[in-house]
Amino acid sequence: MAIGLTAALVSAALFGVAAVWQAMAVRDHEAETRSAVAFVGMALTTPLLLLVIVAYLAGFVLHAVAIWTLPLYLAQATISLSMPVTAIISAHRLHEPLGAFGWGAVAAVTVGIGVVAAGAGAPGETTSGWLLPGVSWAMVVACTAVGLWLLRRGGHTRMVLLGLVAGGGYAGSAIAVRGVTGSISPEVITVALAVPTLGAVAFWLYSVSLEGVAVTTSTAALIVSETLVPALVGVALLGDGVRPGWWPAVAAGFALAIGGAVALAHPGRVPMVGQAAQAS
Repeated sequence: MAIGLTAALVSAALFGVAAVWQAMAVRDHEAETRSAVAFVGMALTTPLLLLVIVAYLAGFVLHAVAIWTLPLYLAQATISLSMPVTAIISAHRLHEPLGAFGWGAVAAVTVGIGVVAAGAGAPGETTSGWLLPGVSWAMVVACTAVGLWLLRRGGHTRMVLLGLVAGGGYAGSAIAVRGVTGSISPEVITVALAVPTLGAVAFWLYSVSLEGVAVTTSTAALIVSETLVPALVGVALLGDGVRPGWWPAVAAGFALAIGGAVALAHPGRVPMVGQAAQAS
């Protein structure tokens, strides 16, 4: 478990730094993020965004190690620890201070994850069959469709919801990793292809979300779905375990971490992009 937990923590740090870099890059190319085709072209020609992609790929490899060696709820919950990293860097580089309430929420996330880690049991096994491939590709369609619908709407809420949908894409990618085994079969190939597809859709929608709200707001919304969905699937369907007698503590820690993330995503708790710029 030590190797998996270390990999998860390093990946969380990479994701936290990359989130700020990603916001800096997309806010300089705002018009090019609304079209998926234009976004791909922009991503391949923008040095900072290329650096973001490299950081995410490195983080994903480490996160995959965590998914294979830890219960899925713990591997995903540690991603919440990217929030303090993002909050500290965005406060200085993007002039998006959190204030006392925001830092309290970050502390809640950190403490909650610590409790979850203490109560984590053995991970479930990787799974085979067509269930995960089917679910994974259904999530590709759902995230893409909902994302495109939200792009046609306006307002602060839309940007937060785009972060939430992006988190669903990353959640689907994490779930799909559990279906990637050492054997070669049509099921494994199908679910393996869903992993980068879901990641790409999530990366695009998250980039759009970062244009209109503070990095911590968008990231908090992303973390809620990215953490909650795989945790439920892992315990209910994939056999992830909890240490005997630790169910109440793990549930409380998980709720505390998610609650902190939800609080950070609440409109008005942290500034929107325009408000942050004026404050600086």
